[in-house]
Amino acid sequence: MSNIMSETLQAIQQLKEQMASAVIGQEHVVDTLIIALLSNGNVLLEGLPGTAKTRSIKSLARSLKVDLGRVQFTPDLLPSDVTGTEVYQEIDGKPTLTFQQGPVFNNLLLADEINRSPAKVQAALLEAMEERQVTVAGKTYKLPELFMVMATQNPVEQEGTYPLPEAQMDRFLMKINVDYPDDEAEAKIISLVRSEEKAQQKVEAIDPNFIFQAREQIQQVHVSEAMVDYLVAIIMATRDPARYQESQLKEWIMVGSSPRASIAMDKCARAHAWLNGKDFVDPEDIRAIVHSVLRHRLMLSYDALADGISADQVVDEILKQVAVA
Repeated sequence: MSNIMSETLQAIQQLKEQMASAVIGQEHVVDTLIIALLSNGNVLLEGLPGTAKTRSIKSLARSLKVDLGRVQFTPDLLPSDVTGTEVYQEIDGKPTLTFQQGPVFNNLLLADEINRSPAKVQAALLEAMEERQVTVAGKTYKLPELFMVMATQNPVEQEGTYPLPEAQMDRFLMKINVDYPDDEAEAKIISLVRSEEKAQQKVEAIDPNFIFQAREQIQQVHVSEAMVDYLVAIIMATRDPARYQESQLKEWIMVGSSPRASIAMDKCARAHAWLNGKDFVDPEDIRAIVHSVLRHRLMLSYDALADGISADQVVDEILKQVAVA
C-alpha cells in the first residue's frame, strides 16, 4: 500500500474512531455512515427515539468541520423550506428577486422524520439527492461537492405519516436499522454524557479532502469476475426466488431489487474492502454490506409480513442459498 493511500486510510480510520467514541453502542451506524459517505451516497436511518441518530450525523460534521443542516419534517412543510426560494429585495432602489438557499445546500443534511411530510416535500429532497442540484424559477443551483443526506424515520409512530414509496426508498444507498444499546453500552453512555457536561470535548478536525482522495482510491479496488457473479446472483435471487425451490424465498418476496441495488453493492463492497486495507473485494466484503443495501429494496409478500418475517431474515436466507462462484 502506497504512502498516500496509507495516509488517507489512516485519516478515515481516525474519523471512524472519533465518531465511535461519541456514538457508543452503535458501531454499525458509524461504519455504514462512513461507507455511504465514501461511496457518495445517502442513508436512511430507522430507529427508536434516543438512539443517537442525530448525534451520529452531528459527530460526523464536527469531525470533518463541514456545514450541517437540519430539517424537522412536519405535515405543513413546503418543498421550498428544504430547497430554498426566491425572496423579493430592493437593491439600489430596484426590485430584485434573490435566491435564498435552503438547508439542502449544506454539506451534510439531517432530514428528521422524513415520513412526516407529504409526497411533494419528500420528492423535492429526493430530487436534490439524485441530481445534486436544485432548480428554482428556471435557474439551476449546484449542491456542494461533498454532500450527504441522512434521513430518519420512527418505526413505532406511523399515525399521520406519509410512508416513502418503494421507488423513492430505492434512491437511498443504504438503510440502517437502529435498536437500543445493551447494558454495557448504556452505562458507557451515561459516563460519556457526564464527562461532556464537565468539559467541552475537543475534536481534532480531519481534512474533508481525504474523503475525495479515498473515493479515488476506492475506484481502483479490484472486483473479480467471480465476485461480480456472486453479487449478481444475490440480486437475481430477489427477482427470481423460484430458482431456489428448497427455500421459502418465493413465498416471501413479492418484488425484488432494482439495478440500483447491484450498483450500490458494488460501490459499498469496494469501500468496505478499502477500509479494511485491501485492494480487492472478497465474499466477506459483500456479506458485510448486503443487509444495509437490500433491506429497503425488497417488497415482502403478505404471507411474509403475516408471519413476522423481516427483510433481514430474507437476506439471511438468500446468503444461505446463493453459493460463491
